[in-house]
Amino acid sequence: MIKKILIFSLNYYPRFIGGAEVAIKEITDRISPDDIEFHLLTLRVDAALSREEQIGNVHVHRIGMTRHAPTILDLQKFPLKLTKYWYQIAAAFAASRLHRTHHFDGIWAMMAHSCGVPAGLFKTFHPEVKYLLTLQEGDPPAYIERLARPIWPLFKRGFTKADALQTISHFLLAWGRRMGFEGYAEVIPNAVDTKHFAQLYTEEEVGRMREKLGKKSDDIYLVTTSRLVQKNAVDEVIRALPLLPATVQFVVYGIGPDEALLRALAEQLGVAARVQFRGQIGHAEMPLALKSCDIFIRPSRSEGMGNSFVEAMAAGLPVIATQEGGIADFLFDAKRNPEKETTGWAVDKESPEQIAAAVEDILAHPEQVARVTAAAKKMALEKYDWNLIASQMHVLFNRLLDAPRS
Repeated sequence: MIKKILIFSLNYYPRFIGGAEVAIKEITDRISPDDIEFHLLTLRVDAALSREEQIGNVHVHRIGMTRHAPTILDLQKFPLKLTKYWYQIAAAFAASRLHRTHHFDGIWAMMAHSCGVPAGLFKTFHPEVKYLLTLQEGDPPAYIERLARPIWPLFKRGFTKADALQTISHFLLAWGRRMGFEGYAEVIPNAVDTKHFAQLYTEEEVGRMREKLGKKSDDIYLVTTSRLVQKNAVDEVIRALPLLPATVQFVVYGIGPDEALLRALAEQLGVAARVQFRGQIGHAEMPLALKSCDIFIRPSRSEGMGNSFVEAMAAGLPVIATQEGGIADFLFDAKRNPEKETTGWAVDKESPEQIAAAVEDILAHPEQVARVTAAAKKMALEKYDWNLIASQMHVLFNRLLDAPRS
């Protein structure tokens, strides 16, 4: 018999997607609809989107207020800003209505801060339906908990009512336990399209991209793919540039609310000519863009996991990062993790001096770089491919749904 799972996700395709939404689609696309029928309850927001449609292997149900062709900035303004709070309660009742028609065997909440409240409420109304909570949060848990204080009992319920917990890092698993979850838990990370990022390009293709970037033969290009927000610490890379030779430049792919502040910082430090803000980059272009640069860097202040690091590893770039949150699960430094095979260069957060030292170490030791990047690429291909992760999630779904009912 086909089993049915309802997914709670604040956003979904085709608009305003992030790593969590990508994970849902990559996983569900790889599970046969003859085995599990997926439904998803999300905000509508854009009036052009239908209330119901099929996207891949997911039946999408949209609720909530809309406006015509909203931008990401519109989501932060009245009235659309209210929809994510409204969803916390309304989604539980909308899910109950859907349950009367579809008779779900399980529910899956994508992130506690977004969907734990409605999933916990639904589980209270329907204790016989199995409940899986996934933690993918990138913000520090303390920050999330502070925001949740006004609805703390409901927020906690999102953890304590879950029958199973899946997290993308050991860091988030520890948070789930601290929040009161006591059942079966498993770390299953996010993944990347490793074949896409590991693909080879001709010298001519790389040369054209470098020419587009203005890269000279003696230039060293640091590169990041990051949303321009405080947690991703793009500012710390800019602060490191004055400590490095003028041939070291910084290419920034991404958009976000901090762009103006970052541009002003680069001007203030006299390195504006060495920082390129290239805007959003498409998935198809990203591997070539990475391979046309020399070092990937993102000294995150917090991170649930960080797919961008694994993408860079699959592309064969040396990676400089902190070991905050889930990054510590896959970025192992020669000095800080001598028991592990080295996969990158670790720095402390808020440390431009350590960033500069890591860049200089990479430039001074090409043989070491070759060993480290080979090990990191091998790890990415063997442990962080979507086919592997989807298979692990499929096993988890079956374990959850086959368990005795409450």
